[in-house]
Amino acid sequence: MIDSFEATRLIHQHAGSASVIPTMTALRLWRALGFRHDRDYPLVGAMGKASSVGLGLALAQPQHKVIVLDGDGSLLNNLGTLVTIGHMAPPNLYHFVYQDGAYTTTGGQPIPGATIIRFAEMAKAAGYRAAYDFHDLEAFATELPRILSQPGPVLVCLRVRHPQNLPPMDLAQIDRRKAIRQIRQTLTGKPA
Repeated sequence: MIDSFEATRLIHQHAGSASVIPTMTALRLWRALGFRHDRDYPLVGAMGKASSVGLGLALAQPQHKVIVLDGDGSLLNNLGTLVTIGHMAPPNLYHFVYQDGAYTTTGGQPIPGATIIRFAEMAKAAGYRAAYDFHDLEAFATELPRILSQPGPVLVCLRVRHPQNLPPMDLAQIDRRKAIRQIRQTLTGKPA
């Protein structure tokens, strides 16, 4: 199993100028590492929709790389998004799924099919150009630069365990309207 915080740290190090859309537990980890207010969009209150928002952003801004940090329970709430992304095939979309087998944000209830589900295989069948399944941090660290340099859509499933004490998430500090204005200004160059 991969430490989710260390995996997130690696993605943070290699994100470059990409826009990152973290949600649920991944949002807590991403914010702890330093949220980039000019290009990251914190998706809260819309479980399952991070990949859909990422798809829309990737299609609207094809010159910008988009990274989605999703959870397994979240993706299960919007599983049809795999087919939509595979069909639209944005080459600038990178979809990371933290698979811990639970709805961590809502108390740790097990997700359906936790021991048998294979998101990477599902993504390949849905039309993603590439999909990966990592259980080992070192292997992920080695492959991440190559993965982010290949054309998408790419799905990367990370078999994770979370730190015992996850960083807190203060929803009052997240202003989604302001975040949309900031990312729009960064990506289009037009004043917010």
